[in-house]
Amino acid sequence: MFPNSILGRPPFTPNHHHHNNFFALSPTLYSHQQLIDAQFNFQNADLSRAVSLQQLTYGSVSPIQTSASPLFRGRKRLSDEKNFPLDGKRQRFHSPHPEPTVVSPIVPLSGERRYSMPPLFHTHYVPDIVRCIPPFREIPFLEPRDIPLPEAKDKLSQQILELFETCQQQISDLKKKELCRTQLQGEIQLLFPQSRLFLVGSSLNGFGTRSSDGDLCLVIKEEPVNQKTEARHILTLVHKHFCTRLSGYIERPQLIRAKVPIVKFRDKVSCMEFDLNVNNIVGIRNTFLLRTYAYLENRVRPLVLVVKKWARHHEINDASRGTLNSYSLVLMVLHYLQTLPEPILPSLQKIYPESFSPLIHLHLVHQAPCNIPPYLSKNESSLGDLLLGFLKYYATEFDWNSQMISVREAKAIPRPDGIEWRNKYICVEEPFDGTNTARAVHEKQKFDAIKDQFLKSWHRLKNKKDLNSILPLRAAILKR
Repeated sequence: MFPNSILGRPPFTPNHHHHNNFFALSPTLYSHQQLIDAQFNFQNADLSRAVSLQQLTYGSVSPIQTSASPLFRGRKRLSDEKNFPLDGKRQRFHSPHPEPTVVSPIVPLSGERRYSMPPLFHTHYVPDIVRCIPPFREIPFLEPRDIPLPEAKDKLSQQILELFETCQQQISDLKKKELCRTQLQGEIQLLFPQSRLFLVGSSLNGFGTRSSDGDLCLVIKEEPVNQKTEARHILTLVHKHFCTRLSGYIERPQLIRAKVPIVKFRDKVSCMEFDLNVNNIVGIRNTFLLRTYAYLENRVRPLVLVVKKWARHHEINDASRGTLNSYSLVLMVLHYLQTLPEPILPSLQKIYPESFSPLIHLHLVHQAPCNIPPYLSKNESSLGDLLLGFLKYYATEFDWNSQMISVREAKAIPRPDGIEWRNKYICVEEPFDGTNTARAVHEKQKFDAIKDQFLKSWHRLKNKKDLNSILPLRAAILKR
């Protein structure tokens, strides 16, 4: 009934002898010299260790043929070193004599020696990167198992199903994103050897479309990082590595210095766009919570997809422009399905607290979608009826002024008194950390436009019972 994909799962074996620490390691602290080593790895990734850029191929496609031989083994040079171009040789600073070897116990280079170098970036900031992740062990890619779609007994439901079948993310799309994740993880480990890269968001949570970008989370340590300092510094190194070492595979890498900084880039092989953040641990947890909801009942995924398409068409699905992000829209659909007189979804966090605790070990979160049994609801509403009910609920029933949308509680709850919730037009609770996922809606004009669209679309769809009246299907299918 459920997909048992392990995409995004940390590729290492759990250590059950440790507790209170989901990475199961004792604290260690990166020194200033070790940070310099990470920066040195960026600048000399193809010199200080044997690096061969693995070819990203899907079928017979390969964007670039690359090969590289080890230049050094310890201090000994290869006999044919003279055949390498000048820029392939180790650069010496200040002295013609070899410099003493510095071995980092925290960031080892797979048994090879590292040469001491002067700082490449002059900065007074040193990230507090602690508690690295256990040793890497790759886990094979597993395809998700599909579930049967609901039966359509009316025109509107049939339109929703056809839109879903045409636009849903395909397994081939997911495989391309996973292959890119695997390749990039190897490259980033040249800078941070014990880091892990996770595929998160709509690509993995079951609500992706053919046009969904790939979201990646780089995990450096178990604790939250300071996004204004640590995360930006780490992403600066990653961005420079992409620009210099991976230009054959990656194009248009951009470092976006937002509240949560990201590196945006395009994979030339799959032609897919990616966003990469640092240590957004809650994003890994909610990916698998949403994935469980997605496959808990067969009407959930089609309904979410049509709502996302509808919101995008009416320009109320863009957090960068002060409207709703896709994550908030998904939570709004799940909340609606939980609050029906005969619910279609329960609160998974209430029924299975051991599977969805925010304290559960990170290497176990992927198991929930496989272990939770299907939810058998007595509600037999069609997809068309559910779409109409969703629009009506937020147009006429939900109290935006005093209530908060809570999937964790499976009901609308009073707004908290905290500063994050005051004077906010839309309050959607993040199921794990309790923040407001809809905080981007901070202008009354945008909020009024969102409410107005719910009301207008409900009236049109109620009268015509044709999805084209609120979402032109031809245009939506072309955009995938």
